[in-house]
Amino acid sequence: MPDQEDVDTDVTATSGDEWAAALPAGPEPAGPEPALPEPALPEPVRQRVVALVAAALTGMPFDELPLALRRVAKFAPNRRARLGGGPIAAHLSADPVFRQRIGARVAEAAGELGSAVLEGTSPAAADPVEVAAIAYLARPAGWTDLVADAAETLKVDVDTAAMTGRLFAAEHRAARAEHEREVARVEAEKLRDELARLRTEAAGLRDEVRTLAKSLRETQGRERKAAEQLATEKGRAARAVTDVEAELRRLRAKLTEAELVASGARTVAKDARAVDDVRLWLLLETIGQAALGLKRELALEPATKLPADFVADQSADRPGAAGKGGARALAADDPARLDQLLALPKVHLVVDGYNVTKRGFGDVSLEQQRSRLVNGLGGIAAQSGAEVTVVFDGAEKMVGLPGVPRGVRVLFSRKGQTADELIRQLVRAEPAGRAVVVISSDREVADGVRRHGAYPLSSDTLLRRLARA
Repeated sequence: MPDQEDVDTDVTATSGDEWAAALPAGPEPAGPEPALPEPALPEPVRQRVVALVAAALTGMPFDELPLALRRVAKFAPNRRARLGGGPIAAHLSADPVFRQRIGARVAEAAGELGSAVLEGTSPAAADPVEVAAIAYLARPAGWTDLVADAAETLKVDVDTAAMTGRLFAAEHRAARAEHEREVARVEAEKLRDELARLRTEAAGLRDEVRTLAKSLRETQGRERKAAEQLATEKGRAARAVTDVEAELRRLRAKLTEAELVASGARTVAKDARAVDDVRLWLLLETIGQAALGLKRELALEPATKLPADFVADQSADRPGAAGKGGARALAADDPARLDQLLALPKVHLVVDGYNVTKRGFGDVSLEQQRSRLVNGLGGIAAQSGAEVTVVFDGAEKMVGLPGVPRGVRVLFSRKGQTADELIRQLVRAEPAGRAVVVISSDREVADGVRRHGAYPLSSDTLLRRLARA
């Protein structure tokens, strides 16, 4: 298919005279046409003329086509009118022979309408654009009148269409205006209703404002009265505070006097307890010697299981690391007394573990406290030959347990049981007459074991003994 650019170049480069010179030699026409002025074709008629010529090019012999239109004839019919419209219109105006040939083919192809146009008549029902296009190409007698009638008809149609369009636009604007008036009426009704509602709300708000203003005035009055009462109560409270402070100073003076009296009483009681302790040590020494003689006389077999072992079997040996806090210490004791008690035959030393470690070396971890105490007690057991039992609280899981030296028993209280309870249970398990020494600065523990015949000593006594060792 030829390129469109080439077609346009060929068409624009060829003048009308050259088109005429390029026509092939053929039969001469019947006679020259009288030169008539070309009428101005309406745009619809011009487009229809180009379309009819483009369609008629398909069946024309190739040698009857002008040179420039031969390449246009190779296009598809729908492309000829679009791409070759300019050359076609130029040749129709400048080449009468080509126009006559095309006109004859178009009239023949139009059938009855073409025959009517060739006779110079226009059917009433025919399309004026089609009639004018065929008349322009065939050029029958009176063809200019047919073209003029078609132009007039098209002008009337255009005017009628314009008038119809304007009428339609006016009707549309009227309908739209009516719609807008209806919408405006509805909006006005809504606005009137909204205005009535707002007026009602405003009336209610005015009543509410009056009520609130009245309440505010009453509240301000009550506030003034409350401020006056508060000032009065503040004065009373200040006087009461002054009286209380004076009473507090008087009670503090009495408390100081009572503390002085109590201090003197404690001193007297301590001296009396020292005398009792001396008597007790003398009695203890006598009993110990008597027991030693009785043992030699009876020649008893050595025991394979001690009473504390039975308590240890009953206790659930669950290691724990929870320590006792806030122990209350007894008066300081001499470590020599502990040595005297450990010298008794078959003596049993029971130690409140965390009560001792937290007083002696509470700045280290619980594992280190247990290890240090157990190792120290191992040395005492090796030196004295006494039975040694150390009790720790075991409510929580213990992390790590040091190796236990020979002669030392380590017990942990069960869950829900304290070390104090386990110590009292150990003391109760011993037979009457056996020497049991309990190391604890807890006053409650000391009083409890003393009632069962044990000898309580403070934690400081054991700590001094360990430091000496």
